[in-house]
Amino acid sequence: MAYLTTNHADKERFICVYPVYLNSKKTLAEGRRIAAEKAVENPSCSEIKDVLSAAGLNVLLENHMHPREWNRDAQFRGRVRVQLKQEDGSLCQDKFTSRKDVMFYVAEMIPKLKTRTQKSGGGDSNSQQADGGKKNKKKKK
Repeated sequence: MAYLTTNHADKERFICVYPVYLNSKKTLAEGRRIAAEKAVENPSCSEIKDVLSAAGLNVLLENHMHPREWNRDAQFRGRVRVQLKQEDGSLCQDKFTSRKDVMFYVAEMIPKLKTRTQKSGGGDSNSQQADGGKKNKKKKK
């Protein structure tokens, strides 16, 4: 009794995509499901939802955590449910035949989001601040 329902349009039959599946900072043992080279640094549920909604898929956002995610912060919470098949069993979109197709597409599109392109400039200043903090610790010794 793997599924309580056989209707592909039911929310329980949608595939789950956790941010950890696409996170380049995670190892395979920690839950990453795609190659690190293709993965994205710390993706969020809202980014995944935005990309898949823009692609025309039926998407739901749920407040669940991945079992292997030890960090309880709101940033790492959530999962996205995606409808791959219609009620009759046919694909919603031909380019998404499997969950891997969805994950590769999302990982490819997240870096192109406006929020990501703006953050990349801010990320550099944060790394400089972190370096500055390390230098101060060396001086104290």
